[in-house]
This record gives sequence, structure tokens and C-alpha cells, in this order.
Amino acid sequence: MTEPVKLSGPMLPAASGTAKSLVVLLHGYGSDGRDLIALGQFWRDSFPDTIFVAPNAPHVCSGNPFGYEWFPLDLEGDRTLSRLAGADTARPVIDSFLADLWTQTGLGPADTILAGFSQGAMMALHTGLRLADPLKAIISFSGLIVAPEKLEVEIAAKPPVLLIHGDIDDVVPVIGSETALPKLLDLGIDARLHISAGSGHTIAQDGLETATEFLRQHI
Repeated sequence: MTEPVKLSGPMLPAASGTAKSLVVLLHGYGSDGRDLIALGQFWRDSFPDTIFVAPNAPHVCSGNPFGYEWFPLDLEGDRTLSRLAGADTARPVIDSFLADLWTQTGLGPADTILAGFSQGAMMALHTGLRLADPLKAIISFSGLIVAPEKLEVEIAAKPPVLLIHGDIDDVVPVIGSETALPKLLDLGIDARLHISAGSGHTIAQDGLETATEFLRQHI
């Protein structure tokens, strides 16, 4: 019997010593948890009762052996189908990680914000909108909805969602978030979109400030 995949990565305990909320940060393709835990380091003083954790994705990245991937990229075939297959495979791993985290911390979905960048943002949306119990919120940096038509059938929770994207992103084009917004709104989700002008595939300062304000509203 195959052992279930267990995720691990850097964690920042609540600065106050008393954890009342949890922010889980999912990194992008070819990166690792050390990259996104920098967001936790930036936010930690502002949200002292929050644990920040940034797990490494389950697989060594096929395109960068020094990083990790939630699922492989299909650069020659049908990207939509490969994303769906990959996201469906990665989702139970993240589900299990969240369940373990909630057991360890005594917190739960209603105390948790799931955030991600690029491929991690795709997984934050793909996972967070299918949980039986709604999260506190979801933040998607430079992401998109994998298989929107499948989400219509499988959506189980409707937490608030913030989409942030650079308008000159040439890795995951901004159309990914621009088309996600009306889809989320149509599904009855409190969703909003911030576009960072002149920004590529990164988290711009104004996007970071928007995310910080969103956290203030929901933590």
C-alpha cells in the first residue's frame, strides 16, 4: 500500500504566542516554501496571532531540480487537460496537509486563509473552493481557475476570494484572473480583482498592499 504524500516546509509560529488564525502559502512552479514564507515574514508583525506556513509541493520540479511542483507542466500537449489532471492529483495532498495542520494547531477551516502564487494560486482556488467547510478566505496571486466548468459542478464552499495579477504577466496572462472574476461572482462568491499596472509574473508592491488590507479585513 502506497504511503500518502506528506508535505513539509517552513512555518512561522504566531508572534504573540497565541494562534488564532492560519495563513497557508502555496508556492509557484519550480520554487519552494522558502520563497513564499517571505510573505509571512512581511505580515507577521501586523498579524501577531497568525501562524504562517509554506509547504513544499510534493514533487521535485521536472523543469528545475532545485525546486518543486504541484503538478508537471505539459508544454507540448493540451495544457488545459494536463492542468486539470495535475490539479486533481495534487488536491488530496493539500487536503491532507490542511487536515493535519488543523489537528496540530487546534484551528480549523474558518480560521484559515489559503494563498498561492502562480501554480500555487491555481491550487489554492482548486482546493479551497471544494472543501466541505469554508475557509476564512482565498488569495490568488497570478493564478487562474483550472477547468471553470468543472468547478460549477464541484464547488462546495464559497469563501471570499481576492485575485491579484500583473497586467503584463507573460507566464500566466492576466486574462486568467480577468475571466475568473465573473465566474466566481456568478457562483455567488464575494470576489474582487486587483490588477497591478506594469507588473509581470511577480507580486508587485501595490498587489502586496492590497493583499495586506484584505487580510486585515478577514483576520
